Amino acid sequence: MRQPLVVGNWKMNGSLQFISNLLHSIQSNIDDKISCEIGVCVPFVYVGLAIDVAGKSSIKVGAQTVSEHTSGAYTGEVSASMLEELGCHWVLVGHSERRQLFNEVNEQLVTKVMAAQRAGLIPIYCVGETEAERKSGDTFSVIEKQINALIDNESINLTNLVLAYEPVWAIGTGLTATPDEAQEAHAFIRQLVKNKAGDLADKLRILYGGSVKADNAETLFHQEDIDGGLIGGASLDANAFISICQMA
Repeated sequence: MRQPLVVGNWKMNGSLQFISNLLHSIQSNIDDKISCEIGVCVPFVYVGLAIDVAGKSSIKVGAQTVSEHTSGAYTGEVSASMLEELGCHWVLVGHSERRQLFNEVNEQLVTKVMAAQRAGLIPIYCVGETEAERKSGDTFSVIEKQINALIDNESINLTNLVLAYEPVWAIGTGLTATPDEAQEAHAFIRQLVKNKAGDLADKLRILYGGSVKADNAETLFHQEDIDGGLIGGASLDANAFISICQMA
């Protein structure tokens, strides 16, 4: 059985005081009703603070992106080994905002996954279609290209990986894929992995991301192939985030 996972993506939000308060609040509300794994992906400058505050709690800290390069003249970039040295556990790769705003493409993102795995991080590789792609009926062809770019590379360790389906049209818009729509996409992704890696696909966790809130998380998480959530805005509210974790 796959252990549910809920990861908060704080994006470019926070301050020293805000992050300290938020993490302390989340920690104080984790109880035996929560059996899911919990993570938070924070801005680079707050990674060290978040790790210190999280301490020995069950919360595992991650970053929101990573360089595909090990070291060198790449001003402004942060390598996977640097994140690992700080104590990072997760790293997001291919979030739609990185794809859309920073023009990151599948080939580059696969190298980022490889760099993260070499350093001992667990990458959360994100896929999903835009509103235009969905309306034109290209949802599954887009997802297939994004997934196959990853799983066709024999250097990728599928046992040290999490996938996340996040329809771009549902991120930060208040719109959410229906449970049936989300399940259909997740089942499609799992089958793509199964075609390549057989039964390993049954152990791979696939998260849903896209305006997940406390009032819709339960129905989403009840779907067979949805193993938790990649949570945006709601992860900045301790009560909402804890409610989502309880439902997972």
